[in-house]
Amino acid sequence: MSLPVHLVPSLAGVRPGSAVEVTGDEAHHAVAVRRLRAGEFVVLTDGAGTAATGEVTSTGKRVFAVTVTDVATPPEPAPAVTVVQALPKGDRGELAVEMLTEIGVARIVPWAATRSVAVWRGDRAAKSVAKWRATAREAAKQARRAWFPDVAELAGTAAVVELVRAADLVVVLHEEAERSLPDVGAATSVVVVVGPEGGLTDEEVAAFVGAGAVSVRLGAEVLRTSTAGVAAVAALLAGTPRWR
Repeated sequence: MSLPVHLVPSLAGVRPGSAVEVTGDEAHHAVAVRRLRAGEFVVLTDGAGTAATGEVTSTGKRVFAVTVTDVATPPEPAPAVTVVQALPKGDRGELAVEMLTEIGVARIVPWAATRSVAVWRGDRAAKSVAKWRATAREAAKQARRAWFPDVAELAGTAAVVELVRAADLVVVLHEEAERSLPDVGAATSVVVVVGPEGGLTDEEVAAFVGAGAVSVRLGAEVLRTSTAGVAAVAALLAGTPRWR
């Protein structure tokens, strides 16, 4: 059985024998909801590449202490994959973030595409980004990730174009594309652009392709925006050492 994972602000300087105290909401959930008790083992991670396994030595109302028995620092997974996710309607955004995190994406960029049904403005944008970040954090713990994904601020099309210019390989998922995803090859960093329910506009596709992206199709089926990114990333990673 896999050990539960808890996020801590920092594991700098931690080594076997170190004592680490977990506080706040993270500790409250572990102690009050999961009924964590002394003598159990857990994994602590900073989400930035360090994971420490240890034994719980004490628990309180919003705190528990761990004595570290092992520290691991796995390298950052390569290739690094960024998904530009057009805003889906309803709770499908959180579903997409959860699945993309579980599959190993390094960065998720919420994108206000022209035909996005959902609109984020003002306080709603801040709250929605915070919700995506919380979803990614919990999914990363569930997936036992040492490297947590970054969820960026809401981006417009111009910002996505600049992201495309800076990437090694960018694929834009489009049902009318002539090339298929397996034809694009490999790269050290990959960006996948996923359009909204209403589809990409010709202007968006032209802007991305003009900046260096490759327009590709996944197959004959048209997937929902909340699942298309997951399918594309899985297809890409299947041809890399990460999935071998």
